[in-house]
Amino acid sequence: MARPASSTSDVFLYALAIFVPPLSVFFKVGCTSQFWINILLWILGWIPGVLHAWWIISKFERPAAYTAY
Repeated sequence: MARPASSTSDVFLYALAIFVPPLSVFFKVGCTSQFWINILLWILGWIPGVLHAWWIISKFERPAAYTAY
């Protein structure tokens, strides 16, 4: 089964990840281990940080509390 298209907030996060990858990861998953991993990858290089942020944005769905009914 195909995944639904990205929401508007995800499109914004993809664009934000180009400039500040850890911030987009923080908005997606909060202050978790993924956030700290992304900071380390961003320090090591811009491209690893961006790729990790895009992976996090595409992997994790929005929490149920933010889902509109």
